[in-house]
Order: sequence, then structure tokens, then C-alpha cells
Amino acid sequence: MLSLGDSGPEVSELQSRLLRIPDVYAGGSVNGQYDQSLASAVARFQLWYGIRGDEDGVYGDDTRRDLESRTRDLESGT
Repeated sequence: MLSLGDSGPEVSELQSRLLRIPDVYAGGSVNGQYDQSLASAVARFQLWYGIRGDEDGVYGDDTRRDLESRTRDLESGT
């Protein structure tokens, strides 16, 4: 689980994945910091795609599974 205040490579991966979803993290950057902007983007993604298993703005298991399934085709660069 990742949430506000976390940092590191897992946060960078989350940021990269969210940037692939149109309008969810528009203007966001990949800096490895789970800041308020990223928390808002995660909450927006959860709302738009009906993810209810995690707290708003928290990147938990349900949100991770959904985001990874939506960006899986982009992992290999295809």
C-alpha cells in the first residue's frame, strides 16, 4: 500500500502508470513523491473506474490490480 508521504521507486511506477490514463494525472510528474497531487489523481482514478476497496487517494491492492490491468499492454512498450 502506498499513500500520502511515501516515496521511492514504487511511487515512481505508480506515477508513470497514472500518466498513461487520460486526464487522471494531467500535468503530473514522475518524481517518486506521493504528494497531494498524486493522492488526488489516485482518488480520481478510483472514482472514475468505480474502485471501492481502498481508501480514497490510497494506492492499495484493489487500486493496484485495476491500474495494472489497464496499463499492462504498456509494460513491454508495445
